[in-house]
Amino acid sequence: MAFNLLARLPVLRGGKVNQMTNNYTRRGFLQSVGSTTLALTLSSSANSWSLPDSAPDDLLVYVGTYTTGESDGIYIYRLNPASGELKPVGTVKADNPSYLAIDGRRRFLYAVNEVTEFAGTSSGAVSVFSINQKTGDLQFVNQQPSLGGAPCYISVDRNNRFVLVANYVGGNVAVLPVQRDGRLGSATDMEQHRGSGANIERQESPHAHSIILDPANRFAFASDLGIDKIMVYRFDSKSGKLAPNSPPWVQVKAGAGPRHFTFHPTGTSAYSINELDSTVTAFAYNKALGVLSDAQTVSALPVNFSGNNSCADIHISPNGKFLYGSNRGHDSIVVFKIDETTGRLNFVEHVPTGGKTPRNFCIDPTGKFLLAANQKSDTIATFRIDSASGRLRPAGQVTEVPSPVCLKMIPSFS
Repeated sequence: MAFNLLARLPVLRGGKVNQMTNNYTRRGFLQSVGSTTLALTLSSSANSWSLPDSAPDDLLVYVGTYTTGESDGIYIYRLNPASGELKPVGTVKADNPSYLAIDGRRRFLYAVNEVTEFAGTSSGAVSVFSINQKTGDLQFVNQQPSLGGAPCYISVDRNNRFVLVANYVGGNVAVLPVQRDGRLGSATDMEQHRGSGANIERQESPHAHSIILDPANRFAFASDLGIDKIMVYRFDSKSGKLAPNSPPWVQVKAGAGPRHFTFHPTGTSAYSINELDSTVTAFAYNKALGVLSDAQTVSALPVNFSGNNSCADIHISPNGKFLYGSNRGHDSIVVFKIDETTGRLNFVEHVPTGGKTPRNFCIDPTGKFLLAANQKSDTIATFRIDSASGRLRPAGQVTEVPSPVCLKMIPSFS
């Protein structure tokens, strides 16, 4: 089975909310049914909860979803670090908040609104919520256009002054400033990608799928699934401008489809998970020049697997010893040990996620737990991480979240 754009999306759902009528979409309907309209809706349903003073070490988990089915928007959970139990504690309504980011001070949560029309233009949107410093509650602040259709990834710069957005349908990346009161301003820059790839169903045009900054906040790396390139930009942290680096990109294998990208905590190596050919590529990283050098590519799948699969997310344990990636189809998390000298990967295990289509996942700041969002079975699976081996052990599962696709975790407020 080919993983084309239509296969990635749920059916459309219409509804009238606030001042406008909204139709929901994801990436695959853009050519066949045209654009959709965004209407952000807000709820005070998360305003009634607070974390108990007796549990200061609990972790807050924010869950982004697709709202084309039963989901309302962003769900809030609390993770008990002793038991691994997740308890639902609130919901804030938002349209297709498919990817989330939290600033370094834990003051604001940013969400993409993954639609293809916003305020009468061919664009998605970015919304910002303030995080209550006592309860973890979310309060809507404002939103801005993302300058491209179907934004699917957002990250925050080290100084908490800018957010960077990847627009899948638009095939571009944009930078938006964060004002002193937390409001998002109009974009300071947009960079349009060009080209196509070997897979005619998925790579007919650019599809920017993620954008992150290196640990030094100097270079931005944008994985473009549609053109098999990781674009590299110099980032001006004062103006919010992007400029092509030299060289301006690194090429991955034809048809690989780079999706998400992450740096090792040391900043000397980086890793790409490639959606279309289910591989992980390790790079050596020159911090001074912002240059990646291909070091190794390994399969994310078992050698005897013959089914359909596409990779999704990638993260490194806080101690820098292990790398994890998600497989949709094989429905597993793959675990690799990272060679501390070379950065190369050595396979450890595959662990079933206990659900269908594990999209994004997250690792708690202490490195004790990994949580996986099983998009098509409406579950979040919790695993304990063995700090010595990197292996995962199931610790529980919740089934209350419809279509979970993104998980972000922070320490709770005491």
